[in-house]
Amino acid sequence: MGFLGEIPMPISADLGNTLEAYVADLVKTGRYHSKSEVLREGVRLVQEREARLAALDASIARGLADVEAGRVKPAGAVFDRLEAKYQAQSKAERG
Repeated sequence: MGFLGEIPMPISADLGNTLEAYVADLVKTGRYHSKSEVLREGVRLVQEREARLAALDASIARGLADVEAGRVKPAGAVFDRLEAKYQAQSKAERG
């Protein structure tokens, strides 16, 4: 990401023949209005993926911190609790 107030420079990208043809086809078929629109959508998708990965990394870090601090439960106890919960839900749904 750029600094606030920084004027972004235009980007020129060499996509290679295969990706360039794919982008051109997306525009030709009317799915997108321009190559720039296709590339902006691609960058937005990368941003979303990076945000999800950052959230996952943060969750893993919290989990590891919990382990290091001794805030853990045996897996068997967790599975037993979940099994009882879902069995109770299933019985309630059946009537």
